[in-house]
Amino acid sequence: MHKETEIKLRVSRDTLAALREHPLLKKRNKSGWQQRELLNQYFDTPERDLAAAKVALRLRRDGEVIIQTLKTRGQSVAGLSERHEYEWHLEKTKLDLKKLDAQCWPEQLAEVDKKTIKPLFSTDFTREYAEIAWGRGKTKVVIEAALDLGKVIVGKQHEEICELELELREGPAEALLELAAELAASLPMMPCDISKAERGYRLLDPASYDLSLPAAELNAEMPLDDAFAALGWQLLGSSQRLAEQYRFNGHWRLLQDWVENLTELRALASSLGQAAPRASTRELRNSLDALLEDWKPLVQAGMEDEDVRRAAPEQFAEELLETRWGQFSLDTSRWLLARAWTVERNNRGNRQGAAQLGNWLTHLLAEEAQALQLPRYQQQPEDLAEQLPRIERLLAWLHHARNVLEVPEVDRLYGELNKLQHLAHQPINDEALDARVQQAIAVFQSRAWKYLLRK
Repeated sequence: MHKETEIKLRVSRDTLAALREHPLLKKRNKSGWQQRELLNQYFDTPERDLAAAKVALRLRRDGEVIIQTLKTRGQSVAGLSERHEYEWHLEKTKLDLKKLDAQCWPEQLAEVDKKTIKPLFSTDFTREYAEIAWGRGKTKVVIEAALDLGKVIVGKQHEEICELELELREGPAEALLELAAELAASLPMMPCDISKAERGYRLLDPASYDLSLPAAELNAEMPLDDAFAALGWQLLGSSQRLAEQYRFNGHWRLLQDWVENLTELRALASSLGQAAPRASTRELRNSLDALLEDWKPLVQAGMEDEDVRRAAPEQFAEELLETRWGQFSLDTSRWLLARAWTVERNNRGNRQGAAQLGNWLTHLLAEEAQALQLPRYQQQPEDLAEQLPRIERLLAWLHHARNVLEVPEVDRLYGELNKLQHLAHQPINDEALDARVQQAIAVFQSRAWKYLLRK
């Protein structure tokens, strides 16, 4: 068994060709590009028990070599994945069930009848690969770069495989993201948190691709720095999965959720005060603002206009042909991994970053509630949109962390603020203005709001 640490990046055929000649890879290429044909058959039970357990079972023919591989549940965060992998060399192209013993077989699959395991789909592709190596300070880094071109095949259905896969052989995981980010600065790449196996399952059942990532595990006693890091990873990873699925099927709701993820990440990054000095978040905020400036108005327009919704998939495809999304995703991953907001902050910032989440968050929400001055917008509802950034900060924290608060009826407050945010986006007319007034009153009179105003 070994641990596999890798990152996959969806690319175009033009980008795949450009990578072969990229100066950075040329300079560090220690083996030259080599090529092999990989023919892969994936297996599961009729009930797809292995997929449910996040397990992949594969037979691969690599020239004359036959390899049986079992990949068990690992962790995947914002495109960077780690999984345990077991391999066996076989004499013939037939699954050897005896290899799947207690040493590797997940306990949750103990009741599965292995005799029911059958082939489901194949992923056949040509791989060009090279050993990329360089010195990172005093540390040696070795990465296998693989350019994969082929197809996932399920019966008469198929989907193209065209991707760069970077697998860490030696050195720190940060080096994978550094190399990927340097390449993405000049070539369009999409961090793609979906394996070839997941693509096969998605062709079998379009609903099988799990868009939801586990919620960040927050508690009232944890430091603010840890809470923000957990939420940042969760939102970035979720946004990448949403982008992949929207690219695949063009369902409007996925684009809405993608924009919402980016909006929440922007709101959280601007809410940390001295725990994240503005200089440390500037690049992140600027990148998010550029994306949201283009996509937020489009989503708002699409709420009322079917033509906008129909045109959006093609516009999103054009976005992915540029470097912006890939570069943002990889740079943000590096920023989160390095906890760059903690660098060069002052002692007060360090104390805030170490503060218990429950206490810090109650104080933040109380400050935001005071500053929102809701009675003013009962008199001047036409100006409510100017407070959208503040409302978004409130909503982002209430969405993800209200369970750590000792605030009465906080779920109701979250719902009422959501309604207020929606109304702040609506075009101004007499009906909308009246609705804003009534909703501002509903928030102001809620028990949770009154509690925060007293803090």
